[in-house]
Amino acid sequence: MISGGGNYPLAYLCIPFLTWSAFRFGQRETSVTVLVFSASAVLGTVSNLSLFPGTSSNESLIHLQTFLSVAAALSMVLAAEVAERRRAESEALELATTDPLTGLGNYRKFFDAMDVEIRRSERNKRSFALLLLDLDGLKQINDAQGHLTGNRAICRLADAIRLNCRNCDVTARYGGDEFAVLLPEADRQTAYRVASRIRARLAEDRIKPSLSVSVGVALFPVDGATFESLVEAADLDLYDMKGNSRKLGSADAS
Repeated sequence: MISGGGNYPLAYLCIPFLTWSAFRFGQRETSVTVLVFSASAVLGTVSNLSLFPGTSSNESLIHLQTFLSVAAALSMVLAAEVAERRRAESEALELATTDPLTGLGNYRKFFDAMDVEIRRSERNKRSFALLLLDLDGLKQINDAQGHLTGNRAICRLADAIRLNCRNCDVTARYGGDEFAVLLPEADRQTAYRVASRIRARLAEDRIKPSLSVSVGVALFPVDGATFESLVEAADLDLYDMKGNSRKLGSADAS
């Protein structure tokens, strides 16, 4: 130890560790670190192993109390600032990847999730399914009943999707009236079952106007091994369904 009335180098060796704890962990962990250090420092001072050499026991305790108060306050303020910054960054990221109308993911989140899922499926050699859903007749709803009703219709479809998907599935509003769902480790039959549940949920909804949705399915890697090819395959399947619905409608009218 270095003796002398005002030179206390050992006392400040803890500052880098407390600072690191504040940046690396949260406020709770930082509090525990400060508590452990304080208990060790007090025990050392009582045992005549003072961080402040050249002082009496009473003076050492006073110096220690002051030093620990300042170190604890500094650590907790720093930890609080770091936590606040992380919360702000998390909220900004959430806003950047969330559709404000429906609360589902947006195109950016869908694109990133698809990229991650493709790489994961290439590693574990397991397929995944992509659902594209298109709300039928949204333009007619907007023209006849206004865009507010149209927005509510979009939210009703979003709720039906959310209620019929697993926690591991990625749901997103792909475009204006189009939605996408990534179903990890799912086959084509599973994807169509999910689509059927969503369509049934909308059919059971008694809120007016009545809604229906067209669905397209693509399976990785059978229908495509890239983002673009999978979306294109699901789009083709979706418009085949729309075309068949129009033919059925025309046949019923005649």
